[in-house]
Amino acid sequence: MAEQQPAESVLQFRRFALAVCLIGVLVQLGLTAYYLGMGHKAQPHHVPVGLVSPAADRAEVAGLLTERGYFKVTDYATADDLEVAIKRRDVYGGVDITGTRPHLYVASAAGPAAASLLRTTFTSVVQQQAAAQLAALAKEGDRMTVSEAQQLNSPPPITDVVPLPDDDVNGVSLGFLTQALALGGTIASLGLGRLIPRTRRSWRRGVAHVSILAVYAVGSAAAVLWSMGWFGVGITADRTDMLGIFSLISLAITASTAGAVALFGPAGALIGAMYFTLGTVISGASILPEFLPPFGRYFGANLPTGAGVQAVRDNLYFPAAEIRGHLIVLALYAGIGSLVVLITNMLPNRRNQTSEVDLDLEHRLEGSERREPVKL
Repeated sequence: MAEQQPAESVLQFRRFALAVCLIGVLVQLGLTAYYLGMGHKAQPHHVPVGLVSPAADRAEVAGLLTERGYFKVTDYATADDLEVAIKRRDVYGGVDITGTRPHLYVASAAGPAAASLLRTTFTSVVQQQAAAQLAALAKEGDRMTVSEAQQLNSPPPITDVVPLPDDDVNGVSLGFLTQALALGGTIASLGLGRLIPRTRRSWRRGVAHVSILAVYAVGSAAAVLWSMGWFGVGITADRTDMLGIFSLISLAITASTAGAVALFGPAGALIGAMYFTLGTVISGASILPEFLPPFGRYFGANLPTGAGVQAVRDNLYFPAAEIRGHLIVLALYAGIGSLVVLITNMLPNRRNQTSEVDLDLEHRLEGSERREPVKL
């Protein structure tokens, strides 16, 4: 018998080790497939752009922009109207062909990938048109002056309406901030999920739980704002607005994770892990939503990480943009998660009406009564 027990222990250990290795490989395989599927070959899909053109030229230019499905074109009457639309983030940029030369407008703060795509497409089209003009002149045997040739071959004019600040040249800061909020919020929710059940269930416990989540959200937002200042990111933004948005993002992550933990136990923390591992990739911070597959685009926009990134980007660089939709998504996560926490704390626990602290106190009292000497 004594020899069988070590043998069984070794066998159990091997089975457990094999299961852990298998689960690790499967998780790695799934994450690798997910990451590569979302971003290994990011292709633009209907990137919104503006066009200012005479009616006679509109169809040709719009056809060039939309032939591969890369752009979705919106018409504007003047270049000023186009710039206003860019500042509202209705479009990522656009082109004005009403002058002697086409003029491109971009907003690198909306996403370097979109600005680069617009520049590349615009330059290519202008070069094709210049080559066509030269070929037509050569065919007809016409000549042009040196100044005309220089103008035809000079780089097309490009205006960056909303450039990225010098302290955020690649536009990756939003992704880092979102990752920090998601990871910190998940850890905080897990810690509170372990701490709060040590007191008796009641509406007071529910209110205390939600209040702590709210206090943590404000504290984490303040920490993010403080750390941003170290690197000069967002120093020109309204600090009060940014504090409110970051607090709402943090509360959306922590409250929804805490609600899942309240419903499903420790397994509910996988919600927070999903925000960090899956949500940040499709949040629109590093890969713009229009460059993601349809699933990633719509799913990412409706997660706290995606809605948070877009709200922060608009508040930082596009103050005229409408962010109400993003704030509604965040408020729903925060509100529903807080409501679940409140309700689950008020409901009686049929399996254990007494908290861990109360049980420990009862055991201590019973033990002291047993040890009390009997008086004669």
